[in-house]
Amino acid sequence: MPNSATVLVASDDAFELATLSAALRLQSVNVVAEAHTEEIAENLYKFLSPEVVLIDLQFAGEEALALVNKFRKVNPLLGIVLMTACPDLRLLGLSEKQIPTGSQVILKKSVADLAVVGHAITNSIVAVTEKKKMSWIDSHGSLHENAFRSVLSEFTDIQIETFRLLARGLSNSEIAKVRYVSEKSVEQIVARIAQHLQITPDRSRNLRVVLTGEYFKWIGSPRH
Repeated sequence: MPNSATVLVASDDAFELATLSAALRLQSVNVVAEAHTEEIAENLYKFLSPEVVLIDLQFAGEEALALVNKFRKVNPLLGIVLMTACPDLRLLGLSEKQIPTGSQVILKKSVADLAVVGHAITNSIVAVTEKKKMSWIDSHGSLHENAFRSVLSEFTDIQIETFRLLARGLSNSEIAKVRYVSEKSVEQIVARIAQHLQITPDRSRNLRVVLTGEYFKWIGSPRH
């Protein structure tokens, strides 16, 4: 999988950063540097001017998009490959319109397939040159993962946003104030979210705790 484009890899997960960079180099991908903090990423980009940035979408406390947009101002033809554990960007509070032109988005479970990563790197350069929209790289995910993506596609934007706010610890009354709706409406939306996720009422479990666990599981972040 020879790839001559110079690549900067950025992730604040030290193990992920080291193993991915090493594996890509073994596959003849021209990884010129790795960064585990925003400051290091900015300095490396400034001095090395890589042609592609491969970055965790939740890098540096969800600052990845701000960072790559800053890089794009320096080089409008920069290839961007975003890694995420989340199968639906709305769960992160993002829309596809916010993702830089030509970006290639890969589910982290697919990163183990280095051919997929190599394809994304090459595609990212072509896509930005042709001013294409962002695109997901086919993940060939597990049956469970694909089923979950299918379920998420049925969620309305309001349901997704309510799911996010609930997971952040807001009460129904607080969510109602943020969404400018009644508390009763929020209760109904939460019930529909649980129904979509096939979570049945159980007095031995707190529904909000269960839903919050589901949310953090699917965005790929453990709850601390």
